[in-house]
Amino acid sequence: MKKGKKTIDINNGLGKWEITRSIIGLFLVFMAIYMISAFTSFLYSGASDYSMIDNSNFAEFYEQLTKHNIRARNVCGAFGASMAFNFIDGYFGLASYIIPIYLIMLGVKFLGSFKIRAIRMFILLGLMMIWLSWTLSAIGQDITAIGDLFYHIGGKSGEYVINLMTAIIGEPGVYGILILMAILLLIYFSKKTIMIIQSFFRMERLGILKNKLSERFDNDDEDEDTDDDIIETQPDPTSFENPKTQEINFTEEEKKEKLDIVNENSDNTDEDNEDAANELNSHNTIDLQPQPVNGTINFNTTIATTEAPVTPLSSNIGMQVDTVAPTTPASGDIKRGDINTPYDPKKDLEFYRYPALSLLNKGENNTPTIDMDEQNANKERIINVLHSFGVEISSIKATIGPTITLYEITPAEGMRISKIRNLEDDIALSLAAEGIRIIAPIPGKGTIGIEVPNKKKCIVSMESILNSRTYQESTMDLPCALGKTITNEVFMIDLAKAPHLLVAGATGMGKSVGLNAIVTSLLYKKHPSELKIVMVDPKKVEFSVYNPIENHFLAKLEEEEEPIITDVQKVVKTLNSLCQLMDTRYDLLKQAEVRNIKEYNAAFKARKLNPLQGHEYMPYYVVIIDEFGDLIMTAGKEIELPICRIAQLARAVGIHMIIATQRPTAQIITGTIKANFPARIAFRVAAMMDSRIILDRPGANQLIGRGDMLYLNGGDPTRVQCAFVDTPEVSNICKYISKQQGYAHAAYLPEPLADGENVGAGSNDADMKHLDPMFEECARLVVSTQQGSTSMLQRNFSIGYNRAGKLMDQLQKAGIVGAQINAKPREVLIQDMNTLERLLENLR
Repeated sequence: MKKGKKTIDINNGLGKWEITRSIIGLFLVFMAIYMISAFTSFLYSGASDYSMIDNSNFAEFYEQLTKHNIRARNVCGAFGASMAFNFIDGYFGLASYIIPIYLIMLGVKFLGSFKIRAIRMFILLGLMMIWLSWTLSAIGQDITAIGDLFYHIGGKSGEYVINLMTAIIGEPGVYGILILMAILLLIYFSKKTIMIIQSFFRMERLGILKNKLSERFDNDDEDEDTDDDIIETQPDPTSFENPKTQEINFTEEEKKEKLDIVNENSDNTDEDNEDAANELNSHNTIDLQPQPVNGTINFNTTIATTEAPVTPLSSNIGMQVDTVAPTTPASGDIKRGDINTPYDPKKDLEFYRYPALSLLNKGENNTPTIDMDEQNANKERIINVLHSFGVEISSIKATIGPTITLYEITPAEGMRISKIRNLEDDIALSLAAEGIRIIAPIPGKGTIGIEVPNKKKCIVSMESILNSRTYQESTMDLPCALGKTITNEVFMIDLAKAPHLLVAGATGMGKSVGLNAIVTSLLYKKHPSELKIVMVDPKKVEFSVYNPIENHFLAKLEEEEEPIITDVQKVVKTLNSLCQLMDTRYDLLKQAEVRNIKEYNAAFKARKLNPLQGHEYMPYYVVIIDEFGDLIMTAGKEIELPICRIAQLARAVGIHMIIATQRPTAQIITGTIKANFPARIAFRVAAMMDSRIILDRPGANQLIGRGDMLYLNGGDPTRVQCAFVDTPEVSNICKYISKQQGYAHAAYLPEPLADGENVGAGSNDADMKHLDPMFEECARLVVSTQQGSTSMLQRNFSIGYNRAGKLMDQLQKAGIVGAQINAKPREVLIQDMNTLERLLENLR
C-alpha cells in the first residue's frame, strides 16, 4: 500500500457487487414510483380506458389505440393503464398499493440506506395485501353502490373468494375469518399482541366488570338510605383504648368528585391511587364499623388510615363496600423492563414448557424383590466361611438394593479387621458370586460390610428417579440424578458444588448411559436461559441425538455449523474460547464486587447491575467431553492445559466440566487432571491398577457392570446403580424440547484470542504503520455487510485465524469496528462507503 497514491479505482472502491446492488435498487425504486403513478392515474382517468382494456390483453389494447390513433388517458401510457387495470380491478383492488411500497423498501435496502428483513417483510406485506383485498371485497358492495365506482375495490379475485366463502359459511363466518386473520397478522408483526390479548382476558378485568355491575344494582336502592349524607365513624373498641366519635359532612359535589377519582383507580397506576386516597384521608381518619340494618350488617364507609387505598364500589351516597387487602399484581402484569420488578431471565422464553415424565419409559421391576431363601442361604454361607477361618461374628444384617445386597456383620471382640478383609476371595468362592466387595469398616458404623450381587437384578429406570420426591423437591443449582444406592434411595449430586466430574470405566459398562442420565436430569430441571451445554464427541455418534436442542441448550463457536464438536482442532479452539469466557466473567464479577455466579445473578435480577456497562445474566455452562483419552493422544498438552485451567478457576463463574474416558491410564488421567477433578465416577474396570488411577483405591474392578458404579468425592466411595435411560427416550425428550419456544440460534461462545494475545489486549497493540494488504478489502466487506467478526473474515477470504484476528484488531484501531464485548458481534462504527473511502484515503 503506497501512501503517495491519491487516485481511487471505482471498481476497487465499491466492488462489482456493490455497483450491481445499487443499479438493482435504483431500478426497483423507479418501478415502484411508476406503479404508484399508474395506479393513482387509473383511479381518476381509468373509466375512459376501461371499455377498451376490459376483456382484452395488452397487445389488443395497444392495437386498438394505434388503430383509432388515440392515446390512453393514463399518465403512464398504455402499459401503465393495462397494468393498473389488471392489478386493481382484476387481482387485489386498492390493496395493490402494497406492491410498490414493498418495492421501495427493497430498493432502499439494495442501495444500503437501511436494513430490513426482506423475506419476513415479503410474507407480512403479502398476507396483509390478501387480507386487505378480502376485507375491501366484503365491504365493497355498499361502497361501490354509494360511490358508483367503475372498478372492484377489492379486485375480482378477492370478490370471487368472498362470494364463495359467503355461500359456504355466511357473512358472520366471513367477518369472523377476517378478524382472525387480522389478529394473526398483528401477532406475526409483534409478539406484544399476545400479551395484550392475554391482559384483556385476565380475571382482574372480569373483576372490574363485576364491580361496575354491582354499582348499578346498588344505585337502585339509594332512595331507601336517607341518612347516608352523613358518614358516621365509630372506632373499633378492640383496636383503640380511647375511641372518639366524629362526623364528617361532604357536599354532594365534593363527594361525587372525590369518589369519582377513587373509582378510576382501577385503570390508573398505583401512584394515582395513593394520591386520590391521600386526598380523601386528609379530611379525617374514618374507621370501618358495621351497622346493623334490618337484621343484616351493612358496612357504611371504607376510608381507613391504612397505606393501601380502599376502592368504593359506588359513587353515590349510601355506598356498600368491602375492605380489600392490598394485593400484589399477577406475574403476567409485571413488565420485564420495569426497573421496579426483579429481572426474570425465563421471560425470554416465557412459553417454554419443560419435558413431561410421560416421555420416559416406566421400568417393569423397579422395586427389588426379597427372596428369603436366597438371603438365608447367603447368610449361612458367610457365617460358615468366616467360622472356618476362625472369625466369629455376633450379628448379621442384610440390606437389599436394586442389584446388590449389603450384609453388615458385627465381629466378635478381639477380631482383626484385616483378617476379614483378606477373606474376600474365599467368600466369593463360597457364594459363587460374580464378585464381592468388602467394606471394612463401614463409615460411621461399627460394622463390616460385604456387598454381594443379587441373582435377580432390577433395572433402575430414569422415570422412577425423576418422579421421586428427592428430585422434584431438589433446590440444587445443577441437579444430576445418578441412580439409587444400596438402600434403594435416590442418589443425586450438585454439579455446581462438585464442581467437575471425571467418569471412567471399561467399554460397555455404562459410561454413555451415565452421561445421558446426567444430561436428562439437567434438561428436566433447568430452563434454556439458565443452562448451556458444550458437547465434545470424538466418536461423532454418542451425542448426535442432542442436535435438535441446539437452539435451546447447546453452545458453540459462531462459525461452526454443527452444535456437537467432533474435530480435535475445533475442540482446542472451543476450550480456549471457554477460557476467554471465564476471564470475561471474572472481570464482570470484579466490577460487580461479588465472589461467584450465584451472587452476581442475584444482583442482576435485583437490577443492581447496569446492562449498558456490559453486565448480563450468566447461565451455567456444562462442558461434556466423551472419549477424553482419544483427545489426549491426538492433541496432548494442547487439550490438557485449557482443561486444567478451566477446572482450577471456572467454578466461581459457573463453568463446569464432565470428562469421560474408557482408558483409565496414567498417561490419560494425569496427576494434574486428578487434582482438579475431585468428583469421580468409576464404572467397572478390568484391573485393580485402573481402579487405583480413578479412585486412588481398589473397588472399581469388583463391580458387576451394567451401570454398577462407585461415586467418590472426598470421602469413601458410594456404590450406586446408575439410572437407565435408553437412546429412544433421549430422542423423544430432545424432539419435545425442539418443538418448544427457543432462541434464534445456539448460544455463541466468544472468539478465542490469537496466539500470544492476552485478554484486554488486541486493538491497542495493533500495528497501524504496517497494515495488512487485505485491510481495505476487509474494511469494505465489514461496512457493506454491517457485520464484523473474525470468523467472517476467515470464511470470505480463506485466511487463517491469527491473520484474521490481527486484521480485526487493525479495523478496531482504525475506528471501523468497536471492541469485542463478551460473545456479542462487534459493532460496526462506519455506516456508509463514502465515509469509509475518506478514512482509507487518510490511512494511505
